[in-house]
Amino acid sequence: MNSYSSGVARTLAERLDALSPVVFEVADDSAEHAGHAGAAAGGGHFSLLIVSEKFSGLTRLARHRAVLDRVGDLIPNPVHALAIRAYTPDEFPS
Repeated sequence: MNSYSSGVARTLAERLDALSPVVFEVADDSAEHAGHAGAAAGGGHFSLLIVSEKFSGLTRLARHRAVLDRVGDLIPNPVHALAIRAYTPDEFPS
């Protein structure tokens, strides 16, 4: 991960810390989208894996909203696209 994507990953981690994740991974998928209009405008494509007890009882949509409520202002720049995988510890194989 370059310094740009490392900075975005750090910002995502800081913003999502309130969800008390037990697993947190960010991947920069921007290279797979080279030439895409959003990539050309400077926004990166990222994948996020977050596992938190706070997702218990929430639908998939509610989990994504919980994430986007905290990081949505980063879209469209520095994040053009964010793929979210959000699980409870019971759902996530360790």
